[in-house]
Amino acid sequence: MKKIFYVLFIVYSTNYIVAQEGKITISQDQQITQLLDLYKKALSNTEYYRIQVGFVSDDRKAREIKNNVEIDFPDLPSRIDFDSPTYRIRVGRFKSKLEAERKFNEVRKKYPNAMLLKPKKST
Repeated sequence: MKKIFYVLFIVYSTNYIVAQEGKITISQDQQITQLLDLYKKALSNTEYYRIQVGFVSDDRKAREIKNNVEIDFPDLPSRIDFDSPTYRIRVGRFKSKLEAERKFNEVRKKYPNAMLLKPKKST
């Protein structure tokens, strides 16, 4: 009986001793926030590899292809780019060519006319 009492006492006391509460206050330099905003702005201007799955002259057909792509590949962002007189349905935003080529091979199985587009070089 003494052993059970000692074991329970030790378990209870270690649980009480280990439990701690604390409060953390972080003070951050204002320049860090400005630097993060600058970094986000620079990333938004970055060009990405994209996959073009459709090239049509009809808006209704372009929306239909986009809807099908969103069903087939829900993890890829898709959009329709209009460059008169055609609509281009493009998916994905890949930073590296390797990542883009891997997904391109998967997309091509469903859309055999798909093309991998390189990022535009800024001049």
